Amino acid sequence: MKKTTYQSALMLAAALLFWQCGPQQNTGETNIDTVAETSVEETVPVAELLWETPTDLTTCESVLYDRESGNIYVANIEGGAAEKDGKGSISIITKDGQITARDWVTGLNAPKGMGIANGKLFVTDIDEVVEIDIASAKVAKRHPLAGAQFLNDLDTHNGTVYFTDMRAGTIHKLEGGKITTFAEGQTNINGIRIAKDGTLYGLDGEGLKKYDADGSFEIINDVVTGGDGLVIIDDNTFIASRWKGEVFLIQDGAETLIIDTQAEESNTADIDYIPEDNTILVPTFMKNKVTAYQLSY
Repeated sequence: MKKTTYQSALMLAAALLFWQCGPQQNTGETNIDTVAETSVEETVPVAELLWETPTDLTTCESVLYDRESGNIYVANIEGGAAEKDGKGSISIITKDGQITARDWVTGLNAPKGMGIANGKLFVTDIDEVVEIDIASAKVAKRHPLAGAQFLNDLDTHNGTVYFTDMRAGTIHKLEGGKITTFAEGQTNINGIRIAKDGTLYGLDGEGLKKYDADGSFEIINDVVTGGDGLVIIDDNTFIASRWKGEVFLIQDGAETLIIDTQAEESNTADIDYIPEDNTILVPTFMKNKVTAYQLSY
């Protein structure tokens, strides 16, 4: 009798131990939710410094990556930002930050925004758009705008040149040698960029805007106000800079600060982007150099 009781106790203990240590059946939603929560990781956008040029690019305000040649054009104000002093220039640098032509084009005043169309580099220069023949590095034509106050950014699409007058609050089009007004009443409008489908986006005192063909608009983001340079990655993703030293990634209308150089007093002016390398190009204005950042998002 004692032997039977002892054997039963051992069998019961073994059964309990197997039940506690063996595989358990999932019978509730709590375990599923816990697995889901621990397996999903949020990706935080990051921009890491890759390189910077020597400090030979005097008051560099704008950069433009040429996908065809691989060159990066740099607009150097050099003198006053609104002075017709003939000191402005365009430089060329490589994708790894080497300055290959410091004085590629000289004799400009205060060059800022740039765009390429039909073998020409178009540059805003205070009150006119300067058309430079890329092959010869010579000014081919000048397109003055009557009443212009402070021409700033520029982009092109299918041969049409769009550019902003920041102080006048206007966006203009240069097409077939004729300048027309695309939009008015855009407070401190600066950076513009045109998507592949021809949609124009802009940065002004109200934020990031998406424009219709008639110049009307909707505001996509109202936090990044007073922006400078603008890049389109896709229909829902943008990079926008503010001159004082901030660069934001804007996704689905929400902004994330990815570069902040305010403490170093290094400006972030009219930026550009190398899409195949996920590289942000930043002209630093008074720091007289271009910096490049690797973007991960």
